[in-house]
Parts: sequence; structure tokens; C-alpha cells
Amino acid sequence: MGLARAVDAFIEELSTTLEPIVSTSLQRTSEQLHKDLALDAFNLSAAFIDCDDSHSDQELEAFIVALEQHFPDLLPEDTKPQDVRSAGIVTGKSAWLGEPSGLFTSLVAVDQSGGTAYSSVYYEHALRVAHTTISIDDYTSRFELSGVEKFRSMLLRAMKSGGVNSGASVATTGGPAPAAAAAGPEPELPPERELDDLLEELDELIGLDEVKEEVKLVAALLRVQKLRQDRGLPVIDSSRHLIFVGNPGTGKTTVARLLAQIYRTLKVVEKGHLIETDRGGLVAGFVGQTATKVAEVFDRADGGVLLIDEAYSLTRGGEKDFGREAIDAVVKLVEDRRDRLVVILAGYPNEMADLVEANPGMASRFPRTIRFDDYDDEELLAIFELIANGQEYHLDDGGRDAVIAWFAAQERGHGFGNGRAARNLFEASVARHATRMVDVEDPTDEELMTLNADDIGLPEGAEEAPAAGDGTATEE
Repeated sequence: MGLARAVDAFIEELSTTLEPIVSTSLQRTSEQLHKDLALDAFNLSAAFIDCDDSHSDQELEAFIVALEQHFPDLLPEDTKPQDVRSAGIVTGKSAWLGEPSGLFTSLVAVDQSGGTAYSSVYYEHALRVAHTTISIDDYTSRFELSGVEKFRSMLLRAMKSGGVNSGASVATTGGPAPAAAAAGPEPELPPERELDDLLEELDELIGLDEVKEEVKLVAALLRVQKLRQDRGLPVIDSSRHLIFVGNPGTGKTTVARLLAQIYRTLKVVEKGHLIETDRGGLVAGFVGQTATKVAEVFDRADGGVLLIDEAYSLTRGGEKDFGREAIDAVVKLVEDRRDRLVVILAGYPNEMADLVEANPGMASRFPRTIRFDDYDDEELLAIFELIANGQEYHLDDGGRDAVIAWFAAQERGHGFGNGRAARNLFEASVARHATRMVDVEDPTDEELMTLNADDIGLPEGAEEAPAAGDGTATEE
């Protein structure tokens, strides 16, 4: 069974990998290490069975088969699922996921002092056990997916604090893995990236906490479905297409680009490129041309992700408007090419609800909606400073206060520009800064790089900050 294979690999392969340090750095015998690994595999499997409190017969049968040889006293011969339930063997085990095990903590300490990556091998095999466990039942719950993500993030945090690269290959000599030599012509596509690298880049985005959680759950579900598919187990036929709702400048395109690469890494799509379009790229002016135009856009997105921005605008127009024809064509191609590309529809929340209602097949093909909330004032300040730092500018204390005050004074509602407003304010501030520097004789480098409160401008009047104020309602 799948779980038995994952547990055996966790115990045996880690035993072999850790053999050079078992008596020195870990101060254990080989037998003790084997027992510690078996105990971690036991707790890990039990914890993910307990994640959703279901403890199904399928899960418990797989658990018994995987662990009975390692714990014959606890799981004697002929143990049944009901016996495991009655004894409470897995009940409450989800709490084990709250902090790293003692063995994992020891491996991080070894890696930190020796420049090795033993904990990354533990991490890889532990996640294999986790994903295999939650793939046992036909339906993987949100609680299980969330549990895997929290466990993954916890291990990564511990490794990061010890300076361990989660993607590093361990060498028993302790040296880093050699870099691959460049050879042959440059590939058409950039190299496929590790999932952990992509999720780390997602985590580094400012704000968007709920978006990050949803994307991670999507990634975890896809990994589980791939595991079941590889083992010939039934997979629930669910749509991978998405709806993004939110105001302009909330990071929808950035997240879509990351998702495209995540889908490529998880073998959902072949190429992982992102094609962006809108109503103008889909709707033609004459009868019969719109469907062809839509098909051409889908052709360009084949093997990747298609982001249709302001998708709700397809429902607008009079009787002779071809937006409805475009919707029908999109719905048909989404179904026809479901195994070749992923489509994301983006726009304002209320308008996107109208779009879903415009075609009977839309809701079933786009079942998951991810909401992008407006950034708060502190997050917008962070975005402003990120843009500024990229251009070798920085704010003094008065400038930071002025940026916060400027954003606090802006009306937040339909069409608020978010990140785009931060960029517009930065560009207006740079222009005012340049005007101020003209009157400074022989300015220092620090003066040329520092934005102060005068450069930001006052939030109350358009006269003081016209460029920035005009940009807050720019449509995406």
C-alpha cells in the first residue's frame, strides 16, 4: 500500500542517510535511530489521520499495515480499525504537528553547525508521508490540506532559522551539491522551479494572507490528486480554473504568474507561462469573428495559464454586442481544453458574480473564488518603500508619516488603486523631490536619495499632490 511504502522509505532511507552522523552528532546507536524514525513516522501518519477527526476505515487499515511491523505491541496481529478507534491510538495526535520533533530539531542543529542538509532529507520524506496519508480517502478535506501546509511551513521555518536550504541535496561528506554545468542551447522555457521556492516567493509578497492560504491549499490538493492518480486510485474530477476578485493593484497578476509556475511544477500544465488578455483581446466587431479570436488567445495560452482581466465586461453591451458570444466560446474552450491549460477570470467582486450568472456552465467550471482584499495603510507604505528602494530612494521618518497620512486620507471603495496608487504617489513624490533639489546647491548623495514629507505632499488637496491623487482610481 502507498502509506506503507512512504513509511518504509522514511525509515530506511533516512537511516542510511544519517548513518555517518548517528553516533557522533546525533549520539545514538543505529538501533535507536531506527526506533526514533519509526516513532516519527507513526506520529506523523496518526496526526494527519486525526486532522479532520474522521478516522475512516480506509485510513486506519493503511495505518495498521504501514506501522504494525514497527509497533507489534501496540498494533498486534489482526488489529482492526475499530480496535484503533477504541484504544484512541490516533485521537488527538494532530497536536503532534504543532512543533518539530526532537529528531528533526537535532538534524537542524547538526546542519547549522556543519553546513549539511540532513534536515532537508527528513523534510522531503516527512511530506511524502503527509501527502500519502491524506490521499488515502477519496475526498481530501480542507482540514487535511491546511494541516499539511501548516506542517510544511513549520519545518521550513525551523530549517530557515538554522540556515538550511530546503531544496539542497545532502552529501554525506557535508559538502554542498555541485552546480549543474551549462550545456547546449538555452531552452525556450525557463527552468522549472521547486515548489518550495515558489511558495516562499508567494510568502514574501506584501499582505494577501488569505490569498496565500488559498493558493497553498490549491497546491496541496493538486499534489494529493497526483499521488492518487499515480497509484491508480480514483480522483475526484474537479475544475482547476479560478476566479480572482478584488480592486485594481492588489497583486492578482503577480499571483497568477506564480500560480502558472506552480501548476507547471505539479505537472498540471506543460509550459507554465501566463497569457493576459481582456475584452479587447476576445471580442471582435463582426459576426463569426469573436469565437475565432477567443480560440486564438486560447492557442497562445496552451500549456499555461490564461488570465482574463476585467472579465465581467464581457456581459456589457447592447443587443449587437458580441461579449456574450465570447463568454460562450470561453466556456466551451475551458471544457474542451481542461487538460491543457488553466483559465483565471479576474475583476471586481459584484461584477464577477454577474458574469458567473450570465452562463449556466460558468459556475461549475469556475468553482473556486479567491478574494484579494485592499491593502491597509502599513502595507501600502511597505509597497511604496519597495518601489522606492528599487530606484535607490528612501523615506526619512517624516516622509513615512506623510505616506501613511496620504493613504489614510484616501477613500477606499470600488476602484481604489492599491499598489498602483503607491506607484503613482512615488512617481509624483520623485517629481516634487527633483523640483526641490534644483534649489539645493551641490546636493549630497543622501539628499538626492531621500524623500521627505514635502516631497510626498499633503493628502487634503489635489493642488498639492495632483499626480498621485489622480491615479488612485485607475482601472486595472
